[in-house]
Amino acid sequence: MSEILALLQNLAPLFCPVLLHHLGHVIYGMLISNGRMTMLEISRWTEPGGSYRTIQRLYHTPLEWLKIHWLFFTHQLHQEGHEYLVVGDEVVVSKADTATHGLGRFFSSLQNQVIPGFAFFSFSLVDVTEGQAYPIHCAQIVKEPPTSVAAAERLA
Repeated sequence: MSEILALLQNLAPLFCPVLLHHLGHVIYGMLISNGRMTMLEISRWTEPGGSYRTIQRLYHTPLEWLKIHWLFFTHQLHQEGHEYLVVGDEVVVSKADTATHGLGRFFSSLQNQVIPGFAFFSFSLVDVTEGQAYPIHCAQIVKEPPTSVAAAERLA
């Protein structure tokens, strides 16, 4: 546990001390838990101070993930003298549901057709020397609904 808290200290410039303390509780609960990963399950396994309400507050706190990943990469993973490439890739995940947020029709190169599902765009840094990729940012692509009848007919 102390090793994880030491890693979190590198992120201290981005967080207030209370948020950093709550994040430590959640990480501890996630590592100890042996059941489904829900907020209630995490709160059951945390030490005093990691109540269900505390975990809810943390999950509803907006975090700047791009800055977090970049700071973590520069402090923990970057190695002097290694060559890095910035790469981007879009990934499509199929889904058969109809009422899920962000569900749309996207082209899947694996199936060579348009399929219903989710699309994510990810930026990573690739260490050419070690052949290791480090994801820096991932965002879901959400298509806007068609605004006109003609546009809706073209998509159908």
